[in-house]
Amino acid sequence: MRLSSLSLVVATVFAVAPAWSQPDARPPAPGLSGLSAPLPASAAPRLADASRTLTLEQALANAYERSPLLSAARNEAAASEGQVTQAGVMPNPSIDVGIDDNRRTTRTTSTMLSMPVELGGKRAARVQAAGLARDIAQRDLSSARADLRAGVIAAFFDVAVAQETVRVSQGTIEIAENALRLADRRVAAGKAPPLESSKARVQLANSRIEARAADAALATARRTLGQLWGAPEPDFSQVGADLQALPQRGAIDDLRGALAASPRMQAGRLAVDLGRAQLEVEKSKRYPDITLSAGMARDNEQGRNKAQFGVAIPLPLFDRNQGNVYSATMQSYKAQDLYRELESRMTAELLQAVAQFDLAAGSVREYRATVLPGATEAYDSARKGFEAGKVSFLEVLDAQRTLSQGNIGYLTVLAGAYQASADIDRILGR
Repeated sequence: MRLSSLSLVVATVFAVAPAWSQPDARPPAPGLSGLSAPLPASAAPRLADASRTLTLEQALANAYERSPLLSAARNEAAASEGQVTQAGVMPNPSIDVGIDDNRRTTRTTSTMLSMPVELGGKRAARVQAAGLARDIAQRDLSSARADLRAGVIAAFFDVAVAQETVRVSQGTIEIAENALRLADRRVAAGKAPPLESSKARVQLANSRIEARAADAALATARRTLGQLWGAPEPDFSQVGADLQALPQRGAIDDLRGALAASPRMQAGRLAVDLGRAQLEVEKSKRYPDITLSAGMARDNEQGRNKAQFGVAIPLPLFDRNQGNVYSATMQSYKAQDLYRELESRMTAELLQAVAQFDLAAGSVREYRATVLPGATEAYDSARKGFEAGKVSFLEVLDAQRTLSQGNIGYLTVLAGAYQASADIDRILGR
């Protein structure tokens, strides 16, 4: 059987997201077949009908709608609106009622309405600080959405790569089965020692072990993807992805500019502003609030009412809020330090993700151009030579192992390219 019917099958069910819509200019790697290639019978139960095939757009829609973490971030952002409302509310007035005698005829009853008056711009300072906290919560919501999107994309393509790994493992089993049949025929014909059949059986057993591991990895990848929208068990049978189209990245300068405008960096700058605003709140508390009072006193003995007015002014002799002002000052400095650390860390993470993407994308192209074609040719030559009695079975096993490792290595670096691209999107918050 020719390798083209047994090698990696790349699904082409749909075009990927717009950020990855530019296909790789290279043609499909030799040895890769399309969807029309028949699957081995043993692989059929693992892939359900196409009606349950999950697209990337559907996965993202499920996550945006059903993710508990994203819902929590939305609630947090909504809660910050209440803090802004509360910060602008005026203090409540109070009513004081007093009686200075227990005898009705000589009793004096007084009723006072007291209204606190905030001085020093306290309310304006509170409103500004609450508004900045609300803006940070909204940026955090944008970051949570970007993190979720990147997580879904990475998990989605993990499933896609795991599906192809299962296909490769099934193809490897068929290759090992064919090798065993050929070895048994040569042994029966007296052209080879029984040791060749034993080695072929060992190779077939190893291929089946690797196939079971691939099945387990696919189940884990599907479960991980479903958990991103709160599904304890996967509610889809397979995913459809165009693994031939490598994601594209922009120029470094463009990525740095996008990083500066990312939600996390905006939240960091707002945190610095919030630290200053909270310092102003504490400074405003150094000015004491006064309380204005007005009321009426009823003197039963004299039979007349008397108007009463009052003002209460605290004397800031001991408590001038000096401790809170100092604490807020240090917190403001801390916010500036954290922003510098955030800027440095995010830039380093971006450059690291770019380097990982470039390495993985370059490796993918090398596999397509050299490794897979070379492994395919080597296996075909070894198989034909073994059938003609010109090469030993060890050479066939070595070529088979090289082909299998090439396919698995290709899928590994392909998964790394998609993971690195998703990391770039996560860091940029887009």
